[in-house]
Amino acid sequence: MFQGFPEIKEALMSNRMQAGFMVAPMAIALRAQGVPIKIVYLGHRYGSAVVVQKDGPVKTFEDLRGKTVAIPSRYSDERLILFRAMAKHGMDRGDIRMVEMAPPDVAGALAAKAIDAFSMGEPYPSQAEMSGFGRVLFHAREYWPDYISCVLVVRQDVIDTRPEAVQVLVDGIARSGLWLDNPPRKKERREHAAEFVGRQYFRQDPKLLKWALTNPLDRVMYQPLTPYRGDFELIVSLMRETGILERPIAFEEYIDVRFAEGARTQTEWKYEPGDAF
Repeated sequence: MFQGFPEIKEALMSNRMQAGFMVAPMAIALRAQGVPIKIVYLGHRYGSAVVVQKDGPVKTFEDLRGKTVAIPSRYSDERLILFRAMAKHGMDRGDIRMVEMAPPDVAGALAAKAIDAFSMGEPYPSQAEMSGFGRVLFHAREYWPDYISCVLVVRQDVIDTRPEAVQVLVDGIARSGLWLDNPPRKKERREHAAEFVGRQYFRQDPKLLKWALTNPLDRVMYQPLTPYRGDFELIVSLMRETGILERPIAFEEYIDVRFAEGARTQTEWKYEPGDAF
């Protein structure tokens, strides 16, 4: 685990890490700068929100005018969603002061009133809600249907020399997504997953992850995870408009779709909570 996206960037560039999840605009920007990586799959859809102080003065989006909002990175969809919302409400780009902050720090900063709001991915909106000092002003999908935050990137040298390993990785993520989004068992499976990964991987309170995965059940979605051209061309357009991408970049330059295509026939994992193995 990393505390922030700059560390992920450095680990990929130095080959200390060969694959990882990062926000989509950062992956695109790195590729445009010549870093040898490609997006091969999505991590999830939705799962980001703008959170304000529960009993604070911000009741509507327009109330954020002149306020300070934390974002995980200038190369993040959480930043771009603020620009989309400002455009819809007729606000200028300078009407909101954005500050970059490591995601684990935003809930504490909001509680201490060091910031007025934050735009972040889960589980940090859930953390602020559960703790009683935060309120979701809006979820990203309200201004951005089919919203994407994190994507799976892989170094080009691994794609070239070990494509079968990349396919196994993507297949596993596809099967996990299908397992989590199975309609009749979605709540039970998400609660089980939160309990397991909270204790064994993330070292986070499973109650927090259960909140993020079930309140409501479509707060974070794991289908479809195929990287669609239209979704990413919108991201590139917004990056160009907001000054974080210096040149146009073709879809094929930063995305390799063959692994997503290879995972289309996958089925969910054959596992149910409580199985002995």
